[in-house]
Amino acid sequence: MLTYIISGIAFLFGLTLGYVISKRKIEKDLFKAKKDAEHIIKEAEKEANEIKKKAIIESREEIHKLREEWERERRAREEEIRHSEERLIKREEMVAKREELLDKKETYIEELRHELELKQRNILEKEKELEEKFQKLAGITSEQAKEMVLEEAREKYEYEIAKVYSQIKARYDEDSEKYAKKVIADAIQRYAPEYSGEITISTVMLPNDDMKGRLIGREGRNIRAFEKVTGVDLIIDDTPEMVTVSCFNPLRREIARRTIEKLVADGRIHPTRIEEMYEKSKAEVEKIIKEAGQEATFVTGVGGLHPEIIKLLGRLKFRTSYGQNVLAHSIEVALIAGLIASELGLNVEKTKRGALLHDIGKALDHEVEGSHTVIGAEILKRYGESKEIINMVMAHHGEEEPITPEAVIVAAADALSAARPGARREDVENYIKRLFKLEEIAKSFKYVENAYAIQAGREVRVIVQPDKVDDTLAEKLSHDIAMKIEEELQYPGVLKVVVIREKRSVAYAK
Repeated sequence: MLTYIISGIAFLFGLTLGYVISKRKIEKDLFKAKKDAEHIIKEAEKEANEIKKKAIIESREEIHKLREEWERERRAREEEIRHSEERLIKREEMVAKREELLDKKETYIEELRHELELKQRNILEKEKELEEKFQKLAGITSEQAKEMVLEEAREKYEYEIAKVYSQIKARYDEDSEKYAKKVIADAIQRYAPEYSGEITISTVMLPNDDMKGRLIGREGRNIRAFEKVTGVDLIIDDTPEMVTVSCFNPLRREIARRTIEKLVADGRIHPTRIEEMYEKSKAEVEKIIKEAGQEATFVTGVGGLHPEIIKLLGRLKFRTSYGQNVLAHSIEVALIAGLIASELGLNVEKTKRGALLHDIGKALDHEVEGSHTVIGAEILKRYGESKEIINMVMAHHGEEEPITPEAVIVAAADALSAARPGARREDVENYIKRLFKLEEIAKSFKYVENAYAIQAGREVRVIVQPDKVDDTLAEKLSHDIAMKIEEELQYPGVLKVVVIREKRSVAYAK
């Protein structure tokens, strides 16, 4: 028991002693922490003061810099204002001087006008007096006298005018002709297509002659139905195993040809079947038209066309002009025009576009009135083509003056494509009329004895009176005849006018 009491007292003593020691240690640590905290506070206050001083110094420096920059800007602005004021003052002085000069000019012009009016009145009075005296002396009117003077001047200076014309022509013809030949030759050499003339009939081969009777039908009902539906003439003659489709409209002719081929292949030929096969053939041709238009734009490199214009281009595949396929002609003109434009450094894309569309008006049937150029211009205007392209269409046959060099190139390329050998055919009646008209135009000129159209109407040889026409006047006469032919005739290609003067002196020795 005593042992437990002693142990308890020792435990309490140790606990008290530990508490005292811990308390002293804690107080010591608190004192030290307080000292450290005071030190840290002092250091922080010291550092804060330094930062505050540094910030004040930096702020003052920044304010000083801003003040200097503001001063510089103010001085620059003042300088600029001063310069502006000086310029305004100078301008005001110049305006004042100009006003003064204008006032002087107006005064001078007014004086000059008054003086000219006086002189004009004096001249009119003198002319009137001279006219009266002249009429009294000559016994003729002023109009007759004027005509006499003009006729005398015409006869007197005709030779001089012809001589000057000859000199100018000789100076410029050589270089211009050489360059034009080079450009055209380069274009033609770079594009030389194959071509065969179109015809107005198509033939369809039959498996046997019995098929002809089936095409005609009982009492001719099949052939009548066929011609009514297709709008063509079906010619069935003695030619073995063949029938002929005749029509001036190649589109109808092609649909009719395909219809016959389908009927022959099917074997069932009656009016209802004819209508069915006609509709199928028509749908096929419409597809061909669309593909032909797309191919034309691809071959020529012309993009961005309206779908309806592409469709109209495709219809040109089934149009002919003097036996020449219009779509093939349009593609040819576009390529030739593009080559010429590239040689001359002009807009190739625009030239090709106008050349490809120059005959677009021929795609429509005769129900639409007007020339193909006017119709084409209306179509292109409707689908948003530019004024330059529309002018190319109107100008390629001279219905408008060309407003761009590209329009002239399109007209030239059109003439090249139409005039090259084998491109077109001309019926005999029109051909003979054109030859007579050529000779008639040439004979209408003064001093012309006779005229002959040769080389299939591509050359006119004019025989003149040698004693009244010298070399200089002959050259001017050839130019005048060529200009009149251009005004009054339409013809493909270039027509040559040759003036011939020949004088023979004959004597006989007896």
